[in-house]
Amino acid sequence: MIIPNNFAPAMLITLFAGLSTAIGGGIAFIVKKDNLKALSVGLGFSAGVMVFVSFMDMLPEAGKLLAQHFPNTHEWITLAGFVAGLVVAILIDYFLPDHIDTEDVLHPDGPAHRNYRIKRAGIFTAIAICVHNFPEGMATFFTTTQNITLGLSVGLAIAIHNIPEGIAVALPMYHVTGKKRYAMLYAALSGITEPIGALVGMFIFGLFLPQVLIGALMAAVAGIMIYISFDTLLPLAKEYGDWHQSIVGIISGILVIWISLILIGG
Repeated sequence: MIIPNNFAPAMLITLFAGLSTAIGGGIAFIVKKDNLKALSVGLGFSAGVMVFVSFMDMLPEAGKLLAQHFPNTHEWITLAGFVAGLVVAILIDYFLPDHIDTEDVLHPDGPAHRNYRIKRAGIFTAIAICVHNFPEGMATFFTTTQNITLGLSVGLAIAIHNIPEGIAVALPMYHVTGKKRYAMLYAALSGITEPIGALVGMFIFGLFLPQVLIGALMAAVAGIMIYISFDTLLPLAKEYGDWHQSIVGIISGILVIWISLILIGG
């Protein structure tokens, strides 16, 4: 199996993005409910980065890579890869929804919430997030192997959106066990599947998929990121704050990543 370029930074960035769920676990215990609205801007920022990077950078780059080997059909292969990424994300979401309910997260002591229900919600949330983070790890890893700057942007965006996932895991576990360290551990472990996804993806790609299809894989990653942005990030951004805060985050994310790519590219 051939080790891809930029393997070390790709794994480090993927590991950081995955373990940012632990940051959410810490925030769950030190930040008041009203201050969680600041996450609305952060989630919007993450969505803005991911949408901009997907349409303005990853898909054009995927087309260029495929054009070298498929000059007459590269546009169709890019489209097929993008749709395949969407389908993968949709299937994961259909069979195992993430179960992140803002009211459950912010009001775990409500009268309708008993230990069994809280424990069940916490376990299912942790399992669901593990599955959802698996393709995200592949996305961050393979993007970084092709372009470290682009990988940093994707890793940062995914890290930001992993923070509320850590909160969603930590709070139920804390109210069941009464121990913060266990809650933090579950929150951290829910993100560990991102670097695992990177390694498994590298293994599969190295053994079974030819290098000429790396462009199709990038297009699929873009599809996954677009689905995550519209299905998870933006709805959560609205729940934690309001649309005005979300839009500020989206626009900020687009402008920051656009300017950074121009400066680095120049």
